[in-house]
Amino acid sequence: MTRQNPTMKRFHSSMIFVPILVMAVAGSLLGAATGDFRASCVKVDITPDESLWLLGYGPRKSEGVHDRLYHRIAAMDDGKMQFFLVSSDLAAISPAFYEQFSRELETETGIKSEQVWWTLTHTHSAPEVGSPGIIKIMLASRYLHEPNPEYSEMVKARLIAGIREARSKLEPARLGVTTGHSMANINRRAIDVDGSASLGMNPDGPVDRQIGLIRLDRLDGSPLALIAKYAMHGTVLGSENLLISGDAQGIVAEYVEEKLGAPMLYINGAAGNIAPIYSTRPNFKRGHITQFNVLLGDRILQANRSLKGGTSKVVLWTGETVIETPRKAGFGWVEELAHYLRVTETGVSLIRVPVRFLKINQDLVLWTSPVELFCEIAINVRNHSPFPFTFFVGYTNGFLGYLPTRQAFAEGGYEPGSVTPFTDQVEDDFTQGVSTYIQGMPR
Repeated sequence: MTRQNPTMKRFHSSMIFVPILVMAVAGSLLGAATGDFRASCVKVDITPDESLWLLGYGPRKSEGVHDRLYHRIAAMDDGKMQFFLVSSDLAAISPAFYEQFSRELETETGIKSEQVWWTLTHTHSAPEVGSPGIIKIMLASRYLHEPNPEYSEMVKARLIAGIREARSKLEPARLGVTTGHSMANINRRAIDVDGSASLGMNPDGPVDRQIGLIRLDRLDGSPLALIAKYAMHGTVLGSENLLISGDAQGIVAEYVEEKLGAPMLYINGAAGNIAPIYSTRPNFKRGHITQFNVLLGDRILQANRSLKGGTSKVVLWTGETVIETPRKAGFGWVEELAHYLRVTETGVSLIRVPVRFLKINQDLVLWTSPVELFCEIAINVRNHSPFPFTFFVGYTNGFLGYLPTRQAFAEGGYEPGSVTPFTDQVEDDFTQGVSTYIQGMPR
């Protein structure tokens, strides 16, 4: 594995954390790998053939298709455990819809929930899927209609079928990891003269421009799949666009696939406060959509060329923790997510935020949570991780709202306003819980 060379910082013992780590369910540490690693990747079309409600802005229905939508499913098997990473050209799903999918998948295949991460590219030009969940509280005016029930069932059924296919196609493989860099994104919290924030462009604001790259190869060196992590809202196209599209994420994935000859999973990162450099444009031309093939696609391909070899000696390890943090005063809840909320004996409402981890050998940690995370938090976790590569996987297994920094709450604006259920304590709680868990992983 190609190693990155980050500037690692010490974890200062003087940092104050609130003790909120309440449950840890670690995966079993697997034995030494024997070189029997297998992998596969399949691509399943989920483009609708009718007009549907789109997610991401106000209520609007599609009027055609610009580019097609897909599930891209990478399967990995180290001989003792199978793991499936899914990237879908969709914006968001409720945790309840993910749980429904997981129950059906296990009934039909025996594959358990902890073996599947369903991550979304967060394109704002794709149909709504499943019940709105917590988003109906945050943005009630957008949800006065049924969110495409027939399409939702099709998306779920094709994902289960795709996972079956990926499992059936597992073959001997190698895995490699590296990083790259792209300037395709920008901080989207514009700061005014009074220090307040609003949606816009902030070239001086924090941004994560790291590309995290994982490649799966056949033993003859031909590529099976590329997994590319990059933090960027799927909002090149604005509310005026009524054509179904994977936005820049889908366009870039198709471009890389054409050059590579294998599927590319676009994995969004901590994009809660990160926009594409061209954002909310009325159409594809004014969004300069193909320029993202140069700004990001070519940078992914460049990083891929720097990745030599890889290893067939792979050990997969999974773990999970739940972090509890206070719910914002006056913020409601939905019954289908009742188990994500706990009320203490003193009447304090705590949101139970699940965090999952995947460790691959001693080099790479992927971690994920169903939140729209601000990039500073993911960067902080990465800088304090003892592992050479630590990638946050965003928009995964559901959506529980924006998770901003303490500073963002002080500045105000869209994300820490109505679209988060959390308080300004959440950054400290979340960072401590995740970093403590990663520090305690077996090495």
